[in-house]
Amino acid sequence: MTAARLDVDHRALMSYLGAWALSACSPEEAAAVESHLPECARCAEEAHRLRDAVGLLHHEEPLDLDPGLRARVLESCLDRRPPKIPVPEWAAAYDTETARLDALLQDIQDAEWHAPVRLRWFEGEKQVGRRTTVAGVIGHLMTVDGLVAVALGLEDPLGARTPAHLVAPDARTEALWNASPLPQTRSVRRPWREQSHRLVSALSLESDRSAALDVAYGGYALPLRDSLLDRAFECWVHAEDIAGAVDYPYDPPKPRHLNGMIDLAARMLPGVIGQRRQAGLGRGMPEPGGVLHLEIEGAGGGDWYIGLDGAAGEAATGPGRAVAHVALDGVEFCRLAAGHVQPREAAAGQDGDMDAVHEVLLAAASLSRM
Repeated sequence: MTAARLDVDHRALMSYLGAWALSACSPEEAAAVESHLPECARCAEEAHRLRDAVGLLHHEEPLDLDPGLRARVLESCLDRRPPKIPVPEWAAAYDTETARLDALLQDIQDAEWHAPVRLRWFEGEKQVGRRTTVAGVIGHLMTVDGLVAVALGLEDPLGARTPAHLVAPDARTEALWNASPLPQTRSVRRPWREQSHRLVSALSLESDRSAALDVAYGGYALPLRDSLLDRAFECWVHAEDIAGAVDYPYDPPKPRHLNGMIDLAARMLPGVIGQRRQAGLGRGMPEPGGVLHLEIEGAGGGDWYIGLDGAAGEAATGPGRAVAHVALDGVEFCRLAAGHVQPREAAAGQDGDMDAVHEVLLAAASLSRM
């Protein structure tokens, strides 16, 4: 339905031009002006000048969208449109978490790359930390991801002449940070992103061969499948560190990816318990053969039975010999395993042998590293 035209003279129409430029005319007045402009060059020129002037009065709108929007759209695309060369399921968490972090980095400002970030992890029974910047965190992720790249036969981000003994994640990170007299800047994003793309591409093209590889971390090694889960976990944890530093929201991983991260940590716990015993840190543990029931609530949750014998990779398959029970939220458990939560503050519920509970929570925190 079109607005009725007003029967007004030229002088009256000229008086409407200012209101028309501001979109403040009534529908009838606007229709009269817009019908008149093609017939009058003088009014058309004045209308064009007024519209340009009005454009200068508007405040510039920020281009920065809702910081969570890009990640949500990307996640939806990853769910609904499978790629031509599918990413192996065991590498999907890494692919998704690096894409989510890259979306966050796309949104932050130049100055925010120098925002201070404190990395936290446990050594023994004490939380320790190291200060760096947002750019320094990305450099850290890149150098440790580089261990996966080396296992796949790809380029080491530290360079071809990297000493063979430089394998431990903290030593590699310090080597990168010390390589330049100036702090890292946002320029580190590009090589990190390109490396993550190369890793996903190599894993997708040679998934059968690469699945059998191990990744050495200095002092221990992980099968490539577990290593990709570990790197996805680290990427999420450090993305939260960055988001906190620049005051952006950041959501936990998808439930199925979170479940895989929790499962990896649960499978590693018996071995860590054994290492702590050898180092004289384990105390008051029950007789050999017992297990702890680890109940993870919320997204990605489930039940795990952690062997307390200290034998790596060994855990009971059911609750028959459970001497203790611990219940934690899934995200909280992961933050404990990242060294971001004190063990005594983590458990939502616990019963049974409290020494066993205490030791398992400390062992979970001991999974953390720089």
